[in-house]
Amino acid sequence: MAALTIKDRAGSFDSSSTRSPTMYEANEKLAQFHDDEEKLISPDELEAGFNDDDEDRTLLGQTPQGDQSPSPPTQTSFTTAILWMVANTLATIGIVFTNKAIFSDPSLKLAQLSFAAFHFTITFLTLFTLSRGPFALFVPRRASVREILPLSLAMALNVILPNLSLAYSTITFYQVARILLTPTVALMNYVLYRSTLPRTAIAALVPACLGVAMVTYYDTLPSTTASTTTSTTHPLGVLFAFSGIFASSLYTVWIASFHRKLGMSSMQLLLNQAPVATLLLLYAIPFVDTFPVWAEVAAPRWAMVALSGAFASLINISQFFIIAQTGPVSSTVVGHVKTCTIVGLGWVASGKAVGDRGALGVAVAVGGIIWYSMVMLRERGAEKK
Repeated sequence: MAALTIKDRAGSFDSSSTRSPTMYEANEKLAQFHDDEEKLISPDELEAGFNDDDEDRTLLGQTPQGDQSPSPPTQTSFTTAILWMVANTLATIGIVFTNKAIFSDPSLKLAQLSFAAFHFTITFLTLFTLSRGPFALFVPRRASVREILPLSLAMALNVILPNLSLAYSTITFYQVARILLTPTVALMNYVLYRSTLPRTAIAALVPACLGVAMVTYYDTLPSTTASTTTSTTHPLGVLFAFSGIFASSLYTVWIASFHRKLGMSSMQLLLNQAPVATLLLLYAIPFVDTFPVWAEVAAPRWAMVALSGAFASLINISQFFIIAQTGPVSSTVVGHVKTCTIVGLGWVASGKAVGDRGALGVAVAVGGIIWYSMVMLRERGAEKK
């Protein structure tokens, strides 16, 4: 197996992710990236989602949390971990469909920066609360605005571009396209640091990319049925999706160097990022966003915005406990369950038939990324031996 020796390098790192939860997941996945002089480097998938991909921490070959592997679970901790995984899965699925419903409202679709600022504020308030008693899950640390500014800007793009993709795409395309995060980060790692993957893993990424290409082609074709309930992806959705993948991949590559440079944990780093990113967006919002007539926005839409914030908060909290109490296999399985569930429900919501040609692309893409996950888990197990 090919591996990368890390020497004197800065490091390398979307609710769905396209959302604030994914930011914490992404930070945590790379918290231990530089702990060893030699370690297999393999890529990251948020927003997140948004968007969104717990298994990628596993695929990077890293310890889930802290400097130690999770201790053997007791019956109580196992039950607790299961409950948190269920909560995380339901919240992740919920936030994708809730955000899609929000962005389907023409009056809210063009207020993307305001929506992202709202989520960053929720992220900050959640982490601030978790850092204080009676929770005290971590000790907050300060970083200067100058130090954190580049990463905060990347974080903002990592959220806004995938959200724009969700606004102009079907949920199925949005989620399947996020699979490209893994090969994109792998390519960036190779170009920047000459890090390599096992040949079998590279072979698994080929069908994953091919499947995404198939879904992109078929999902952007005009509907051939008379039904007005069949959804398709707008070309803008494709443009924003691929731009978001690049932004998320760049954020992935950067985040590890900030962990090392600032000596912060994921929660400490994100606690500093969120308010700075919010302030950046507040400067741009008046020039970019088109505000709705507030009185004309239906009350259920405002309820959805609040629900989206609640989902974001729940994902942040649950992700902390999942990372602390589960191992890589559990995280990988949960990630694939979320991906498959979102893709399946998104397919039903789009009104497409089971026999639609895009279904083959979905199967190829998801099958490829699952194959890749299995290869990397096997390689990681072999390294431990």
